[in-house]
Amino acid sequence: MSTALGYRTFGAADVQEFFDRPDPSPGPGEVLIRVAAAGVNPLDHLLRSGHVREMNGHLPFPQVLGMEAAGTVLAVGDEVTGLAVGDRVTGFALTGAGTYAGTTVLLAESTASIPDALPETWAATIPVAGTTALDVLDQLALPAGASLLVNGIGGGVGIAVAQIARDRGLVVVGTGSAAKRDLVTRTGATFVDYTAGDLVDRLRARAPDGFDAVVDTVGGDSMRGVAPLAAKPDALVSVGDPSVTELGGVSVHRRVDRSGLERVAELMVTGRLDPNITATYPLARAEEALALVESKHASGKVVIDMRL
Repeated sequence: MSTALGYRTFGAADVQEFFDRPDPSPGPGEVLIRVAAAGVNPLDHLLRSGHVREMNGHLPFPQVLGMEAAGTVLAVGDEVTGLAVGDRVTGFALTGAGTYAGTTVLLAESTASIPDALPETWAATIPVAGTTALDVLDQLALPAGASLLVNGIGGGVGIAVAQIARDRGLVVVGTGSAAKRDLVTRTGATFVDYTAGDLVDRLRARAPDGFDAVVDTVGGDSMRGVAPLAAKPDALVSVGDPSVTELGGVSVHRRVDRSGLERVAELMVTGRLDPNITATYPLARAEEALALVESKHASGKVVIDMRL
């Protein structure tokens, strides 16, 4: 039995509640873990709100919040290879099973062991922000020296994109709110405040011929505003707004596999990627953690640390 934060119906934050649930049993291709830390992401409140029902509309209630976690394997289901009881791991939870909980079930094929030197709080940021950044840059396959605009660079995905791009020799410019300037400039990216006058004109001044690629983490009107800055339409990649295709752009192709998790972990332990965890909460204050992310004012990554 463990405590979890979830919801029994779709809606705003007022449908969230804590409840106790029995420890799940891992089925074939699954592992049960004791959660040490869980990453907090915009997808968490989108699932709760019912905005992506193609992912969870068919699942029974209650559903538990959270999609990514790090912890220790307690049990393994049939057909699981490469993972064993006692391993420290990071991975993706089954949708609805959640990670804002003492225990949860992860998909074995989307779970990887983590190096001894990597703390669970860092490892918990790998599945969503870390591998999304890796996937989008692998998809673009830009050569060293190419220019990259990151729209909404100050969040978890944007900060990871900036650092992995820097490691690949790309020239990175990013947009964000003034409060995120210092965080962004520490990555080596050039920061442009989207609140200080005409954003597109100021970006055009930096790149008259446009950027070799644009990664959008914001969506909506913000994405549409910067879309013409991509050197060609399909060099615009969105990590969250499927309407990007209406602009000639593409969505990130997510792989969600063990190899990607291991590659991001390696970037972290070798000092090339810092998740920039700017806020850490105990499970008892998980609602505050999600509210911060839902407000869109969070910088870097927000993490729930079950040991607090």
